[in-house]
Amino acid sequence: MTKKVTFMCTAFRDGFQSVYGARVFTKDFIPAVEAARDAGISYFEAGGGARYQSLYFYCNEDAFDMMDQFRAATGPEANLQTLARGVNVVGLESQSSDIIDLHAKLFKKHGITTIRNFDALNDVNNLVHSGQCITNHGLKHQVCVTLMQLPPGCEGAHDADFYEKTLRGILDADIPFDSVCFKDASGTCVPSTVHETIKRARQILGSDAFIHYHTHETAGISVHGNMAALEAGADAIDLSMAPCSGGTCQPDILVMWHALRGTGYDLGIDPDKIREAEEVFKEQMADYFLPPEAVAVEPLIPWSPMPGGALTANTQMLRDNGIMDKYPDMIKAMREVVEKGGYGTSVTPVSQFYFQQAFNNVMFGKWEKIAPPYGKMVLGYFGKTPVSPDPEVIKLASEQLELEPTTTPPIELNDADPKKGIEAARAICKAHGFEETEENIFIVAACQDKGVAFLKGEAEIGVRKVEKSKASQADGSAVGPAAYDVTVNGKTYNLHIDGNTATVNGKSYSVDLREGTATGGATGGTAVATAAHEVHAQMPGKVLKVLLPEGSAVNEGQPILVLEAMKMEVPVNAPASGTITSIDVAVGEQVANGQKLASIG
Repeated sequence: MTKKVTFMCTAFRDGFQSVYGARVFTKDFIPAVEAARDAGISYFEAGGGARYQSLYFYCNEDAFDMMDQFRAATGPEANLQTLARGVNVVGLESQSSDIIDLHAKLFKKHGITTIRNFDALNDVNNLVHSGQCITNHGLKHQVCVTLMQLPPGCEGAHDADFYEKTLRGILDADIPFDSVCFKDASGTCVPSTVHETIKRARQILGSDAFIHYHTHETAGISVHGNMAALEAGADAIDLSMAPCSGGTCQPDILVMWHALRGTGYDLGIDPDKIREAEEVFKEQMADYFLPPEAVAVEPLIPWSPMPGGALTANTQMLRDNGIMDKYPDMIKAMREVVEKGGYGTSVTPVSQFYFQQAFNNVMFGKWEKIAPPYGKMVLGYFGKTPVSPDPEVIKLASEQLELEPTTTPPIELNDADPKKGIEAARAICKAHGFEETEENIFIVAACQDKGVAFLKGEAEIGVRKVEKSKASQADGSAVGPAAYDVTVNGKTYNLHIDGNTATVNGKSYSVDLREGTATGGATGGTAVATAAHEVHAQMPGKVLKVLLPEGSAVNEGQPILVLEAMKMEVPVNAPASGTITSIDVAVGEQVANGQKLASIG
């Protein structure tokens, strides 16, 4: 007798995250959703995770509007699922209990059926309140145990015994759930461990429980992992559609269909209709930049477990900052930060903490600069890690961040923090004159400064497409708009000029273009600085804030401005006391490593 295998189509969430760094405009993919619907697919991953923040950060779009359009495209009967990170919900920072509840309320309001809910540390305490909120608001709760294979030679947690213990902890905590997912975001968990883990889960949960398995093709074993899960008793797996399949993504629906031929399992699809839907999807995504690493198996991933969903997001940011050449060194540095960080599962946000620390170890020297999120993790501010982090790293983190280790649950810390919660976000909305809707409050809480920028109409576009620049006519008589790709300090900007309007990466400016000859220097400009001290960038990044204007008195070590790189805010401090004689960059400007930022006299 053939067993029907349920699958969720991840193409439009995890697929986007894994291939395009989650940077995709809604209008570009909705026709592909409709084609997938017409091919018979009715279970979709539709948002959450990185596809929540990315719409505000890179697309200048509202994630709630996107979810509404997704529901309209699939119809009322489809099972639309999103991804949540326990107490972090859909942000990189953990949240207060009222924001966690608001997350569930709003996602239900905007058409979501099911929320897959995980904690990267497998700290069950981080799933209790979030799981209850999901259930209370009428959503289906898919609770997770997060998996990965430790790098060769490492020991500590992440075996079938550990995963069984985590599952039993979920049951002991009386967390309400409708299904259980075993989630391997890095695609490294070996098939034998997958089989043993799910076999035990089936024995514990009984025959009526719905068990789901999630993996990626990043390490090349996703089909084997899916087969192991099905043979051990899993009911559902995750699959994707080209061009967002294979490589860093889930295996393609057609690949898994082919692998199951002649077995006792069947996806219940019409493969020809799936092929037609994939052709529509490919056509819709044809002008998006496809990173080569997104479609490749990476043999080094077992030694450096970087999830597919984080890999391309990070390489996109490295490209943004002009330091893609450092990527191999950062991947090599991953193993040590995983080992010394307490073996939290390499899945967002912990995978991002790992990569940020690997980034710092490569750019600044080993353990010279603790990335704040990584440091807070080893100090206990995100919950309990599977094993204790390295004592020396804990000491360094405590000294550099000026924080003591804690065992207080994150949700208690956040509820006591006056800067977090609905009222804190409401106050920000009020201060900026935003309408105090629940959506706006949540956007501010989850996205912070970038959420504010979106609501002010100041969000930037960071979607990477393959642009075909239009050259001016040879006789110079072109009257239509012109487009150029301009590279400054290693970063490429798309410049579109139409009359007296210049649009740079989607943001428009009024300009005055005149014919003339460039002079050797800027008329009326500031002379070469005679300051005793120049302030230079220690790393590439984007200017996020200018804290002190020209003419301000400044003390040695006082922050002058803040750069953003790899989702980290990096303060730039004064090397000496004095007066700021020049600020040489502007907010939003991309700066290169070593670039002059300011002068102090």
